[in-house]
Amino acid sequence: MARAAGGKGSAKSRAKDPAKDILETALDIAESDGWGNVRLRVVADRLGLSMADVLTHYNDLDAVANAWFRRGWDTMLQPPPDGFDDLPTRDRLELVIMRWFDALAPHRQVTGQMLSAKLWYAHPHHWVPAIFDLSRTIQWVRDAAKLDASGVQRQMEEVGLTGLFLATLRVWLRDDSENQEKTRVFLKRRLALADRTMAIVLARRGRHRDDAAEPEEPTPTP
Repeated sequence: MARAAGGKGSAKSRAKDPAKDILETALDIAESDGWGNVRLRVVADRLGLSMADVLTHYNDLDAVANAWFRRGWDTMLQPPPDGFDDLPTRDRLELVIMRWFDALAPHRQVTGQMLSAKLWYAHPHHWVPAIFDLSRTIQWVRDAAKLDASGVQRQMEEVGLTGLFLATLRVWLRDDSENQEKTRVFLKRRLALADRTMAIVLARRGRHRDDAAEPEEPTPTP
């Protein structure tokens, strides 16, 4: 419940979207003090909420971080622009992946701090969920980019996209260029390379299948 009138932050306690306000307030604190120094009691105090109010929306600070990453998913999965289906695969992937990075760009450094907190050696309970979240991200990327391959090709795409996403993330976390231009250039180049590599691999697999399908010549009888 909100604090009684006159309490600190009471004017803010009637927020229309408490979950969003908690997230935004935590991000604001993190921008000035660092993610590791965010305390939910301080967030609650600034919003004129009780700790129980915060618990209604977030179990802990890691859940707040997950809500921030969810914003990347939500933006990535918005309806595509006109003509999207006619774009080459690598262009569709570039658009979808950059949506994720663009959505989180306003708090890029804090995002990196969130990831570091998840991977901290004393937080092994966060490691497995983080791995599953990465896997889900790649699956959403494939679906949003309309990649429909199955079997071995799908497995190759998943492995390749996972490596590509992590490599791009590493560049993005250090990218201070305007409009994240360094990240865009890096992603575009890597996608072009992956496109050529995939074409070569699939062509070789196709030739291998063709060779295996050729019937053996009958052995001539004397």
